[in-house]
Amino acid sequence: MLPRIQAFEFNDRAWAPAPLRDLITESLGRTLRWSRVLEGVVEPFIAFLEATGAEEVLDLGSGSGEPAAILALALRRRGARVPRFVLTDLFPHPKAWAELKARDPAIDFVSTPVDATRIPESLGRGRARVVINVLHHLPPQLASAVVGDAVGRGAPAFIVEGFERNPLGFLPFAPLGVAALALGPILARRDRLAKAALAWLTPVALGASAWDGFISTLRIHTEDDLRAMVAAAGGDPASCRAGTYAFPFGGKGTFFSIVVGRCGTAVDR
Repeated sequence: MLPRIQAFEFNDRAWAPAPLRDLITESLGRTLRWSRVLEGVVEPFIAFLEATGAEEVLDLGSGSGEPAAILALALRRRGARVPRFVLTDLFPHPKAWAELKARDPAIDFVSTPVDATRIPESLGRGRARVVINVLHHLPPQLASAVVGDAVGRGAPAFIVEGFERNPLGFLPFAPLGVAALALGPILARRDRLAKAALAWLTPVALGASAWDGFISTLRIHTEDDLRAMVAAAGGDPASCRAGTYAFPFGGKGTFFSIVVGRCGTAVDR
């Protein structure tokens, strides 16, 4: 197993131009949607919902909101029960989330900043938590705080990552990722000219996206890492379930299910 490296990614650096960060995030969302890559995580997620009785799921670090919306769609395709996904982020995107909510009644959101390491009791009570393709962005201390907040408050959590800790795992994403990046300026709702310049006239967007994908594979928190985080928070690592799920086009992602108790009645906001 390769050692974990906490190198930077362009799409989570404030000094990177906003159109570049948005273009990378939007292209990743389209790649996930077009590839149906989250279809493989549906079965373990259904098992998680059944084990916890969750009717509402707090989506942490939602970003564009696409990953949660894609998971909801994947559940619907399978004929499974779709919980209510409540999108949250430290830097919320209410305009983009409102568009997703208008298309899918299972989507809702919190428009004010939410720190995933300290979820307010009024927001977290009665809800499970899901973290989709986000945890690897956090260094061990912050990732442990996210896990620890869930365990300490008795909130079940389901963590999905798009890779194993192996740089070769990024390769199956490359063809669709390049296509999503190339079409990004056309499909974008804002900053089209800036995104066109980045994607079509310079190698900046392609280089930054390739770098971010490569680094993402080296930042993954492994099953052993996550079990250690659960134990450090006072939880029982043996009660957690972990595994991999196959992509339709080759490669594997990982999931980690923390079941610390059943959810209570959903909280009205």
